[in-house]
Amino acid sequence: MNREPDFFEHLRTELSSGRVWLDRAIVLGYAIAAGLFVVGFTLASDWVFAGFHRFYRAWPWAVLLTTPLITAGIVWFTLRFFPGAGGSGIPQIKAALHPALPEERRFMFASLRLTLAKIGLGAAGFAAGLSIGREGPSVQVAAGVMQHARRWLSPNTAIDGRALLVAGGAAGIAAAFNAPLAGVVFAIEELSGRLEARSSGLIITAIVLAGLVAVSAFGNTSYFGVIRVPRLGWDALGPGLLVTLLSGAAGGLFARLLIASLTGTPGRLNRWRARFPVRFAAAGGLAVAVIGLVTGGVTFGAGSEAVKQMLQGHDQLTPLYTVLKFVATWLTAWCGVPGGIFAPSLSIGAGIGEAVGRLANGDLGPALIAMGMAGFLAAVTQAPLTAFIIVMEMVDGHSMVLSLMAAAMLASLVSRMISRPLYDTLSEHMVGRAIGTAEPVRPNPPSPPTAPEAPPAEPPEPARSP
Repeated sequence: MNREPDFFEHLRTELSSGRVWLDRAIVLGYAIAAGLFVVGFTLASDWVFAGFHRFYRAWPWAVLLTTPLITAGIVWFTLRFFPGAGGSGIPQIKAALHPALPEERRFMFASLRLTLAKIGLGAAGFAAGLSIGREGPSVQVAAGVMQHARRWLSPNTAIDGRALLVAGGAAGIAAAFNAPLAGVVFAIEELSGRLEARSSGLIITAIVLAGLVAVSAFGNTSYFGVIRVPRLGWDALGPGLLVTLLSGAAGGLFARLLIASLTGTPGRLNRWRARFPVRFAAAGGLAVAVIGLVTGGVTFGAGSEAVKQMLQGHDQLTPLYTVLKFVATWLTAWCGVPGGIFAPSLSIGAGIGEAVGRLANGDLGPALIAMGMAGFLAAVTQAPLTAFIIVMEMVDGHSMVLSLMAAAMLASLVSRMISRPLYDTLSEHMVGRAIGTAEPVRPNPPSPPTAPEAPPAEPPEPARSP
């Protein structure tokens, strides 16, 4: 029979090795550093985008020149010096965790060098006014910082590189959104697939410390404030279902477009992009600038300010503007600049919810906006738990837990009928390119069925003599 634990025996074991405590102190220090890097990235992005807005108000037509030039420069610099920094950042960390990728090649997707590049190039994307977010890149930023701790740990430490990457990615989400619960769920749903007992303490500690750094910098407030939701009755069922289905279909289409664009699906534009990536980026930047001018600047940047205004009852994204935000975000990602899609996805989903809210009871507007945000993000990422918890924590919508959960789950189901999982597909494509295979590498490819062995042929009968 199992005996009860001996407190003093465990205490002596814990205090017997100073090196173990030194390793823990190193990891704690790096977790704080990860939070500082994410906070620095947030401040830099906000400051740069505020400068872009001042520039746009003063000389609106100048973006037709500056946005393509900066976009082309970002793509050239990324391809020339930091190819692992392009894109969102979440597929890179999933690729670094991929079992088919040799451990010595993890630096291609997560390192302190890539962290610094992601911050600088991501901020440059905001200077161009591109439709990007900083939350996805924060995953790669924090994971690269945590990965760097491995070189200072003892050779026989129980803390492995995989656990550090998962902890860093979760801390990045928690610090970027000020959503610690979302960080835990993100680690389980998107990065690791399960939370191992030996690494759960490390992951939660990294989330707590990085979150505390973010709270110290920005305060303990929800990202989009607090929404006032009326009592939801049966009259909300129809509009809520419509928002969910529209968000699921639009999110699935968005994910499918991104997969086709970023994995090099055969086509004239992708062949041109592969041959002339910098020129393609300039053309994409010009298209984003034109869309921004048409919408009066609403589609520039992450779109977080537009969501805040909509939650307060001010119209920001009309149905046409929502479609144009969709297109601007897709074009920005197709260019290959370092930038995320989380925040733009939230603004697109909010636009869908706001459009349906105009047709329904006016009091349902904030609730439908929150459901649209959760539904579209869940459809794009096909990570419904992470999506609804992120939105719940960002709007302080604990009274809408069931509604947000249902919207995220149903929208994700609709998306799965339209598109493959976005981040999984992109990470498999990255691993395939990293190890030199033509096809995407899947973690556990099913073994082809073997044909049953044919019975041995019977020897021919000897000829009978007449």
